[in-house]
Parts: sequence; C-alpha cells; structure tokens
Amino acid sequence: MPIDTAFLPADILLPKAGFEKWSCIACDQYTSEPEYWSAVEELVGGAPSAYRLILPEIYLDLPDVGERIEKIVATMQDYLEGGVFAEYKDAFVYVERTLPNGAVRRGLVGKLDLEDYDYTDGSRSLVRATEGTVLSRIPPRVKIRENAPLELPHIMVLINDPGRTVIEPLSGFCAKPLYDFELMMGGGRLRGWLVDKKAHAGTLRAIAALAEGEFPLVFAMGDGNHSLAAAKACYEAEKARTGRADLPSRYALVELVNIHDEALEFEPIYRVMFGVEPENVQKELQKAFGSSCEPNVEYVFRHGAGRLYVPGLVCGTVQEFIDSYIASHPGVSVDYIHGEAVVRRLCSERGDTFGFIFGGIGKDELFEYVRIHGPLPRKTFSMGEAKSKRYYTEARRIK
Repeated sequence: MPIDTAFLPADILLPKAGFEKWSCIACDQYTSEPEYWSAVEELVGGAPSAYRLILPEIYLDLPDVGERIEKIVATMQDYLEGGVFAEYKDAFVYVERTLPNGAVRRGLVGKLDLEDYDYTDGSRSLVRATEGTVLSRIPPRVKIRENAPLELPHIMVLINDPGRTVIEPLSGFCAKPLYDFELMMGGGRLRGWLVDKKAHAGTLRAIAALAEGEFPLVFAMGDGNHSLAAAKACYEAEKARTGRADLPSRYALVELVNIHDEALEFEPIYRVMFGVEPENVQKELQKAFGSSCEPNVEYVFRHGAGRLYVPGLVCGTVQEFIDSYIASHPGVSVDYIHGEAVVRRLCSERGDTFGFIFGGIGKDELFEYVRIHGPLPRKTFSMGEAKSKRYYTEARRIK
C-alpha cells in the first residue's frame, strides 16, 4: 500500500501565549449543566480563547444562535489578523494528556483526508463511523463551519495498533514542548511537542502497515463523528461549487489515539429524559421489558428507582424505547450524560426527569464489531467522562 494513508501532517496554528485560558473542553459536553459554561465564560474574560471560536451545544437552541455564529466567524478573523497565532508548517504534534485521574493518554495531531471518510452503513472506507450518524445533527454544525476561516478539533480518531508502532515511538523524536500547562476547569494537564520531520515517513509507513485485508478499517471514529460529518458536508459542497478537490476543506484536523493506550477508557453514555411523568415511564418500561432475567439497566427518578433486564445491545434497546416514548409524548426530550453521578443529581433535582444507567461496550470489542456489523447505535460509548474529553488547542485554516 502506498504511504498515502489518509492521515497527513498539517499546517497547525497555536496561540503564541496564554494556553491556560485558550484551551477549553469539547462543545458537546455539559449540555445539561449551564453553570459549567458560565464558569468558563467568567474564567476566560477578555483573553483570546478557543471558547470564543466554538458554540457550546447547550446554546444551539437559543434564539440568538445566528448572531453567536456570526460573532464566532468574526472573532476567528480577528485572531488571524491580530497576530494571536504562530503557524507550524507541515507538522505533526505529539500530545500527552494527563487526565484528572493521573493517567497519561498519548495522541498525534494531524489532518485526515475526508475523501477517505464515509459514515454510512456498509461503508468500506479507511475512515468509518463507530456509531450511528444522526443526519439532523449535521446542519447546525455545517452552519458554524461553512463560513469559518478556521477549524479547531475535538475529534479523536482511533487506530488499532497493539504493537504500539505509530504514536508511542514519537516521544523519542520530540525536543522542547510547544506547550505544557494546566487545563481549565479540572481537565488535567496537556503537553505537546512538534514531531521531528525525520520521523514523518516512518510514522506514515507504520500507519499503512495497519491496513490489512481487502477493505481495511484503519481509522475508527472515537469522539466527534458529527463534527467530522459536518466537515465532510462542507467539503463536498465546496467541491461541487468550485469543481476542485485540492481544497483546504478537504481535510479535517484530528487527534489520533491508539485504542490500546492504557489511559483510554470506554464509558457508557447514559440517558436522562426531561418533561416526563416518571411513574408513567416506569409503567411503560415494565410493560415493554417484563422478564425474569438478571437486570442489566438501572433507572432512577426523584421518588423512585428500579432495575430491569432489556435484551440485545443494551444501549440500542434503551434508545429505541426512548425514541418511541418521545414520538408519542410531545414535549418530552432526552439528553446524553457522561457520568453516573450527574444522572443521579439531575434526577434528584427535578421531578420531571427519568434516568437510565447501564453498562457499555468494551474497547477491545470495537474494531471487530464495526468491521463485521457496521456502526453501533448512536451514543453507545464515550472515551472517558466529560473532564477527560479533548480540549480545543490546535487550529488550522480551512479557507
């Protein structure tokens, strides 16, 4: 296989200073916790920050969302023209993230070729979705990206590299760190190094060696599938409009992570329903899943709790129940929650909530499952809890 591996060095932008206020958590976190984002707003103040260049999803449904997007685009341009960034040409950045629990997760930042990404069922592309892609979630992200001169990634892409041949050896090809700082809001610590260009060819050869079989699955989406899908949509629209494929938007900046990294943990993504009568949900659950089998799902609400057994892939079966319930009960909604404690707190604070807690898929099962069956149901797993998610740090021009 040629060294064209779909993952390549990129022209990477980093702020010249002030990383502690610059780097912030992925936009799809803390979607039911406005106090988190209020604290970020207060902490950042008037300093240059990635927070000013993203739209936290908690604000997606507000009436001023259009104005927020316009301000994001304008701020990107201001930062580009105002000398906020230093640019590193044709670069890989090797990163070490010390997580809140003290474990160190290693990654490699570069750009992914969107021509090699296909999120549809039955995909045989080098880059594939691991969970179902919800098409309705793509347009809001497209609105943010389509006029933006920059991208900032919270996308994490997995490789199946048990021999640790791609990322782990790069620590020997790094000199002085580009950055080394404490992440805001208890996110741990982040260090990043520019990889010596002498190591690039060997890195690409190691990635190419992971491609086995007729239709190899080399890159599996970990976090940020809908953001990558939005990037793909923007690129395809620009390609159709210009008749060109050699566009900056053809690529998306991502962090590559080895699924065998000991610090990488898979966590279930729990569900909390809002706007419900909890006793009615409990009644419908028991009607749908009456069984004497060993319980595998716990449910909680303000004045009650219980356990029951649901068949099949647990996350998918629970989601089917929730979708069906929402379809027949106007005004009911669902949010996807990282962390069991958050589910219990939300369901104790509000009387119109109903939470589901259950186990998830093991990371050692992921590549084989996706290769054989295709994507898992949406929101099946999370790579760690909210504080362990990727923080926006690097950026790249896409116009």
